[in-house]
Amino acid sequence: MKKFIQTLQSSLHELSTTKNLVLCGLMAALSIILGTFASISVGPYIKIGFSSIPNRIVDCLFGPVVGCMFGGALDLLKFLVKPDGPFFFGFTFDAMLAGFLYGIILYKKPLKWQRVLAAEFVNKLIVNCGFNTLWISILYGKGFFVLFPARILKNLIMLPIDTVILFFALTLMKQIAKQFGFGSKVVTSQS
Repeated sequence: MKKFIQTLQSSLHELSTTKNLVLCGLMAALSIILGTFASISVGPYIKIGFSSIPNRIVDCLFGPVVGCMFGGALDLLKFLVKPDGPFFFGFTFDAMLAGFLYGIILYKKPLKWQRVLAAEFVNKLIVNCGFNTLWISILYGKGFFVLFPARILKNLIMLPIDTVILFFALTLMKQIAKQFGFGSKVVTSQS
């Protein structure tokens, strides 16, 4: 429990560095651009996009507290910039929870593909298949178990793809972060 509290405190401390705040701003802008121009809707309930990659970079570099705050703020900002349906706080909660989960699993840990796979799996299981399906069910009046099979299939298909994309994006970003001094104690896969 003490290590968990220290992780949260360390993550919160990341916001005290101007370089880190600037990088968060740049990642927010990149996420909005990717969400606007690089997402594909597959039916009314399934959307495939790349706008979460900048979020995962922030989660990995700055931890669960920053990831949670960044995810929530960015979800609200994206809705203001390009609303693609009614506002529902459940999706903001999901963005915050995803940032927290990725931050807990990836922050200050050696970057290995198994860890990225674990982070992707936990997020897809809890957030995407669990809460997101629940919110869509509530919002659109569809049965949870009617939506669930298609969402499970989509997430099973996307799990290896998202894992590979995220692993390479985080590997590149950690090298850049180490070179420019973003984050504290950046851990590489060799550590």
